[in-house]
Amino acid sequence: MIKAFLKNYLPRHRNRVNQGLHLIGIPLTFIGTPWTILAGATAWWPCVCFFGGYLLQFAGHAVEGNDAGEVVFLKKKLGMTYTEYGPDAAHSCPAERCDDSSSG
Repeated sequence: MIKAFLKNYLPRHRNRVNQGLHLIGIPLTFIGTPWTILAGATAWWPCVCFFGGYLLQFAGHAVEGNDAGEVVFLKKKLGMTYTEYGPDAAHSCPAERCDDSSSG
């Protein structure tokens, strides 16, 4: 399971700026949000952590030149065109499953 995750994750996060934004955004989203709730912070702090963390991750994918995983998932379900891997990614999986701009 971890091997499959890394096989997909690593080619989607090759750019150093994207990696840095994820290094901040992921903990902010998934640690900061619950921590602020448990600490009894005012309601806007968990919102800042959650949306701010996701915003950093989405910005990283914009720099990378690909869609964020949640966007890829939604676009696949809606039959829309998506970009799973950035232009510089060297990924290894069957072409019929990894077409960067497929719609299904």
